Amino acid sequence: MAIIQKDTTFLGYRRENGRVGVRNHVIVLPLDDLSNAAAEAVAHNIKGALAIPHPYGRLQFGADLELHFRTLIGTGCNPNVAAVVVIGIEDGWTKKVVDGIAATGKPVCGFGIEGHGDHETIMRASRAAREYVQWASEKQRERCAIDELWVSTKCGESDTTSGCGANPAVGNAFDKLHAHGATLCFGETTELTGGEQIVAARCANDAVRQKFMFMFDRYQQVIERHKTSDLSESQPTKGNIAGGLTTIEEKALGNIQKIGKKCTVDGVLDKAEIPTHPGLWFMDSSSAAAEMVTLCAASGYAVHFFPTGQGNVIGNPILPVIKICANPRTVRLMSEHVDVDVTGLLQREMTLDDAGDRLLESMLRTANGRLTAAEALGHREFVLTRLYESA
Repeated sequence: MAIIQKDTTFLGYRRENGRVGVRNHVIVLPLDDLSNAAAEAVAHNIKGALAIPHPYGRLQFGADLELHFRTLIGTGCNPNVAAVVVIGIEDGWTKKVVDGIAATGKPVCGFGIEGHGDHETIMRASRAAREYVQWASEKQRERCAIDELWVSTKCGESDTTSGCGANPAVGNAFDKLHAHGATLCFGETTELTGGEQIVAARCANDAVRQKFMFMFDRYQQVIERHKTSDLSESQPTKGNIAGGLTTIEEKALGNIQKIGKKCTVDGVLDKAEIPTHPGLWFMDSSSAAAEMVTLCAASGYAVHFFPTGQGNVIGNPILPVIKICANPRTVRLMSEHVDVDVTGLLQREMTLDDAGDRLLESMLRTANGRLTAAEALGHREFVLTRLYESA
């Protein structure tokens, strides 16, 4: 019997706006780099609160500033987050993030450091965090339909086993989730180079196709603006090359395997934008692991599939990252980082359907509360995407 059926359910946390999460975090979110120390002090004071430090938030402007706010607000809005304490150096921008998160109906408050100093700010924020943690501790999981689960994907440290094994396993799982109305996401714009027409042909209609090509061409213009004719210094990476991938086109063809054989591309998102309907979405996004997963979290995704060949240890503070690997050497040497072993695919010991179902089984266990390897090992990489230098 198939792992995923129309009546399949999981145990999730239903938030005030109706979205469903699989974790119940109370986060302390610094608006800017100057507020990291205070946020981390609050998390140290209050067990169960999670600080998410980052290095940006000062003197940004224009589209870069808009993306900064969209990412922070989206992180707070993610359904894996129960409540949020925001700390910023000053009140104005802090309130902007608070107001954006408050639109979901979840508990959120903000504190500005200017005029108060660290000691008073930490004291007040700790009091709020303690109340939120105790409140969140009483939240109960409830049965939720499979079409309420949002799942994203990104691969990392790919090799020949990625395109032939782990990525197709994700594609098989995506085909099955797509058929049952789930909301899905893929991206990594640079890693579609040479295969972009394949993705364009999978777009649901002309409007989606035009928007996808706009995003891809916009990225190409960045390459041209920096007067480089190719990506050979960064794509494929040295790890990719060591794993047998010699060109970006080879890497792209493996990357595209993650969207399966039956899915249509139903929509296109800019960085950290939130989907407006079910289906498979392409998000214009970095191919750097921590950046892409951070953007997926900010877009509201609750579970993430991460196929790897050579081995990648990425995690995220709020988005559970499920690692899939088809490389026997990596599974042997880095077993503590692998959640789903699909080495049997290339050894002809399992079918693609078997591999997809094994991944979906892991997804359901993760959604029901099981920690991923990255969570158990404490990987909480959170990296904001920057568009250009600050003023």
